[in-house]
Amino acid sequence: MSQLPGGTVTFVFTDIEGSTRLLQELGDEGYGRVSGDHRRLVRETFGARGGTEIDTQGDAFYFSFPRARDAVGAAVDAQRALHEHEWPGGSELRVRMGLHTGEPHLGEEGYLGLDVVRAARISAAGHGGQILISETTRALLGNQLPDGVAVHDLGQQHLKDVQHEHIYELTIDGRKASARPLKTQKPSSREEQIASRFEERIQSYVENQLERALLGTEEGGPPKVPTKLAAGGAAIGLGVLFMVLVVLVAIAFLIKALFF
Repeated sequence: MSQLPGGTVTFVFTDIEGSTRLLQELGDEGYGRVSGDHRRLVRETFGARGGTEIDTQGDAFYFSFPRARDAVGAAVDAQRALHEHEWPGGSELRVRMGLHTGEPHLGEEGYLGLDVVRAARISAAGHGGQILISETTRALLGNQLPDGVAVHDLGQQHLKDVQHEHIYELTIDGRKASARPLKTQKPSSREEQIASRFEERIQSYVENQLERALLGTEEGGPPKVPTKLAAGGAAIGLGVLFMVLVVLVAIAFLIKALFF
């Protein structure tokens, strides 16, 4: 894939929202026409702005652009074309789009690195009809927005695998920003993180004791299963007792934090 642009590139991921529902409503033939029109519109608008199609799977597209402004312009053009298109059977097609700019590694198989993952996660966090962009893409865009486009700050979000990202939504031709919350992960509280670590330690301890009970042997002799099982049962009992103590301590700290 040496023809792919290197250096700083902007990735765009797109996907149809509710494609399974549309398939059920329209049937194979009807959905085939809708899917074909969708592919044509996305490829035409993205190609006109210099986009390179990296991959397509099902109803999802993956494009790269040498410039962030061209990528944003392509996403806006595509959403306009999709919105204005007369879909077969009066159906409504809503596509979510996510953009991120970075400097990924370009190998023999294409782009590699967290920048690709980040763009995909931004797209997955959105809803049909939305254009979401990362903070890096927003900074490169500056004040040179396409005509009729407004930017809305959605704040810091927590994305799967890549964690923090400041996300912005682009709206077109006076449309309002979506009132639906993004499909992102909620950050864990300090108490939840501590409880999770305790749970992992207890589970690991119990599993270790059971493994020793079931697989342990004395040198030169057969496995002592009954004795080891008894030891394993005692270990489980101690583990349960430890869990109870942990819960009691956590409750005590919570009460102290709330009322003292």
